[in-house]
Formats: sequence, C-alpha cells, structure tokens
Amino acid sequence: MSHDQNFKNLILDYPRDALAFFASTEAAALDPEVKITPVRQEQLQARLGENYRELDVPLLVEWPDGERACILFALEHETDPRRFSIHRLGHYVLHLSGLFLTRRVVPVVVFLRPGGFETELQIGGLVNDYLNFRCLACALSQIPYEQHRDSENLVARLNLPNLSHRPEQRVEVYAQAVRGLNALEADPRKRMKYLDFIDIYAGLDDNERKRFQTEYPQEADTMSHFADRFRQEGVEQGIQQGIQQGMQQGMQQGMAQGTERGVRIGESRLLLRQLRQKFGALTPSLVARVEDANEEALALWAGRVLTAETLDEVFE
Repeated sequence: MSHDQNFKNLILDYPRDALAFFASTEAAALDPEVKITPVRQEQLQARLGENYRELDVPLLVEWPDGERACILFALEHETDPRRFSIHRLGHYVLHLSGLFLTRRVVPVVVFLRPGGFETELQIGGLVNDYLNFRCLACALSQIPYEQHRDSENLVARLNLPNLSHRPEQRVEVYAQAVRGLNALEADPRKRMKYLDFIDIYAGLDDNERKRFQTEYPQEADTMSHFADRFRQEGVEQGIQQGIQQGMQQGMQQGMAQGTERGVRIGESRLLLRQLRQKFGALTPSLVARVEDANEEALALWAGRVLTAETLDEVFE
C-alpha cells in the first residue's frame, strides 16, 4: 500500500482543508480569497531532476490582487519518522525557492506513525550559524482525536483514525470519520474514494465492524447505499463505453461488451470494499488480481467472503 499516494490524493483533492489542518499556524494567516494551485509534477521534474521526489506535493498560494507575494507550501508525507531527513527536506526547499524565485516557502511534514524526528537544522562554524532551517511538523499520532471530532474540515475528519485515541474509541472514531465524510462531501465518487481511505486507516476487525453496524446503523446503511450506487454507476459507465466502441464495431456488440465490462468493474470494486471491511488493508498484488478477474471468479470470491475467516479461504 502506498501511504504517500493516499496522502498525495488527499492533498490534491482538498488543498485548502489540507493546509488548514496540516499547516494550521501558517494557513490561519491566509485570506479566504487566495487561489491554491498544485504545482505540476512535469515542471518540477524538468527543473529538479533526480533531486525531485514525485510524491512531494507543492501548493502555490496566490492573492488575486497581486499585492502580496505568493507563498509555496512544500508538503511531504512520511509514514515512518525514522526515515525522515531534515537535510533532504532542506535541500528540496532550497531547490524550490530557486525554481520559483521566492523566499516565501513553507516546508510541512506530515508524520503518520509515532516516533521522534528533527524539525530544525543549524549549520555553521565556531562563531556563527550560517544556515538556519526548520519545518512545520504535523505528527498525527500526537493530536488528540477529541480536538477534531466534530471538525468542519474534511481532511481532519478523514484523518480521525490516525489521531491519538484510546483502543475502546476505535469504533466511535470510525463513525465520526464516516459522518464527517457524509456531511462535508457531496460528490458520490469522492465519498466512495474516501470511505476506502477511512477503512484503510481505521483497520477495524470483524467484531468492531459488527459493533459499528449495531451502534451506528444510519452510517452503516449510508455506506452500503453508496457501495450499491457505485456498483450501478460502474455498470452504466461500462454501457456508455460500450456504446462509443459500438459506433465503430457495431452498436449491439459494443453495448454487450460495455455492459459486461461495467458489471465486472462494479463487482470488483464492491468485492474490494468487502475485503477491506473484513480483513483490513490489501496488498497491491491482491488488488490487481481482483481488478483483472473475470465475472465467474468475482462471483466465486464474493460468495466465499461472507463465511471465510482468512483471505486464503477466499482465494484458494
């Protein structure tokens, strides 16, 4: 699983909420009318070469009146704090500063797991320091869940499972994250996308999922509704693709192919969701196996997932 990619998607989908949550001290000074634009990866790759890390997410903040200089937020996600290098981040920030000809760069590091890390770097001689560098650190595991339990910030609500909470609060935390997603995101596709995000980082076991369904029936019904709706949209999308192909190969053949493809897409997405709900995070190879499977295999696995105790029992 790529945690980096998960957080990159989150930042790109909700840049304003991401800054407000991950870099709250700096974001508090931003006016509501500022324009926030993700910097294109191609532009960075061309100028920074091998020093560029594809999963870093720079966000350019601009004022519409042009009276204030732009600010570049360099957001980096680090799953394990032990892998974080303040030197590497400093090097990257200096490159960004030169690339955009600005000294207004805010380095932000989001730490997923607990652990120690450096946030400051001083380089100098016996008399003076000649380079002083520090970054904003957002250590998710150190933030009390209660601080953002009812937040109107969607990025904060989606990250509730990553915040500090007691083991007996896991089901409550999951429910509050789902409630936040339902209340703050109207796009059904993004709802399904970030239900998966919540599932991955909540990691509820079977007993906890049963508790969730019992104690939070409204949220459980909402999740089931969107899973069914997403499956139907997959069918409809496949039909449309089939119609377009059919204009070249024959309308009847195209619709049949599109319907079959749509059903398979919907079934695979629904099965992946059921697997994550029951067994937790899935390996990339297993996800690819499900996405590439035919309808017969998907139907077989879907029947087994209801009674299986392990993933091996589903796919044996």
